[in-house]
Amino acid sequence: MSQARPSIDVAVVMRKERIDGPASRWQPWRWVLADVVQDEPGFGREPRLLYKNDSEERWLHPGFKVELFKDDAEGYYLNATTPAPCWFVMWRMEEEASITDEPVAKPERVTVSYHDAGRWLDAQETIEQVPAPPHIVEWMQAFVDAHYVPEPKRRQRPESFKPLTDRFGKPAVVTTEKKRGGGGHG
Repeated sequence: MSQARPSIDVAVVMRKERIDGPASRWQPWRWVLADVVQDEPGFGREPRLLYKNDSEERWLHPGFKVELFKDDAEGYYLNATTPAPCWFVMWRMEEEASITDEPVAKPERVTVSYHDAGRWLDAQETIEQVPAPPHIVEWMQAFVDAHYVPEPKRRQRPESFKPLTDRFGKPAVVTTEKKRGGGGHG
């Protein structure tokens, strides 16, 4: 019988904010990650507008599950031990306007793993982060304490096996032939 993985249900808040200055001629608005909060049954399952004025909109996107996997304990360790542990959210712009008459930033995945975020960045996805609250950091740290096993340090090669270089970093030439001085033969 397998145990369920530790998980938490979260919702993502995205903010559409007005851009001021010269750049606003080309792009009057931009989307940014505003927050990750604990999901609640009252949120429902569909994205919804929370707030709107002339300079910003806030949209709630419920229904994300953040699971902790034993084989990614190092990714959680790297996050939990940083000076600013955080949530990582991958989001994309919705191509077709489905919940409003304009495209909306749509969160796709949420994690607390540095490794997940790194893979998404390598895939050229849009990743943003917001601080994780202390109870999430404690939850992550408890999982790390139970499952993270640091890789043993690899034995360093002895100095005698390293290639020799001169003071400029170029390979040094070593010979075992005896040098004969003065151009003599003998």
